[in-house]
Order: sequence, then structure tokens, then C-alpha cells
Amino acid sequence: MELPPDELAGVVDIVGPVTRRELVQACGELAFKRGGDMDTEAVEAAIERAISSYQLVVVSDHDAADTPLILVGPAAFPDIPEGAEDLPHILDLPSRELGRETVATAAKQRFREDAAEAVRAGDDDRIAELLDVSYDLEAWGPVALASARALLDEATHAN
Repeated sequence: MELPPDELAGVVDIVGPVTRRELVQACGELAFKRGGDMDTEAVEAAIERAISSYQLVVVSDHDAADTPLILVGPAAFPDIPEGAEDLPHILDLPSRELGRETVATAAKQRFREDAAEAVRAGDDDRIAELLDVSYDLEAWGPVALASARALLDEATHAN
């Protein structure tokens, strides 16, 4: 069983901030509930795609735990997968609250790193994707990305 990024975001939305291990475990529980099997490598790859596309955001610098947490990102349209409604009870995870600013700061830092890498690599497709994400990110959290967007725009016109 492999979940599309918006369904992964739906799992995180219903369960709350999770570690990567907990998200993989949630996907395993969901596969079991659906009577199927889980391919851990496929789930890990789906999580990476969702993070890369900003449908999920990883927050490493927080007070809640030593392990990075995964939250719903600015480009997500969370879709609660069938059978996921019981996941909070099945997983019985601790309640975790992260401030909006903490999450937005992590997303902004990641965005700036991704933008710089895309420009260095001359990756026009990634640059275009990041330009779109920049507007989602600014609408989603208290961040300003005008300078990063200018860098991306400049790289687009230079290529």
C-alpha cells in the first residue's frame, strides 16, 4: 500500500505531529486495517516525495522531543484516507504542540536551502515548483520569501 502525498498529509493531520518512524507505523496500521501489506521502502519514498513537495514539513528544532517531527505542510490538501479515523487510538502517541512560528521557520529554512540548491543546479523544473510553493508558504505561515523568490526569478530569466 502506498499513499499519495495528500493522504500522507491526511494521516498526519488526524494523528498530529509524528516522527518518521511513527508515520511509517501509522501507514503499516492503515495497510493492516485495509487487509493489505505495506512496502516500507515505498512508504519511505512517498514520505520523501511529500516532504520535497512541501506537503509535509520536517521540524528538527523544537522543544517537544529530540527527534524531528513531521507536520502537514503548506502545499498539502490533507485527505484523510479510508480507515484512518482510528489511527490516533491505535497509535496512542503523545500529544505534541508546536508553535506556528516554529513550524514556519523550519519550512522557510528548508525552502531557502532548496531554492539555493535548485539555482546552483540550474534545475528549471525545481525552480518553477519552488516559485509556486513560495506563495503557498507565505500564505500558510508567518514568513517572507521575497528575497528567495527574487533569486529564483533571476535564475529563471538567466537560463
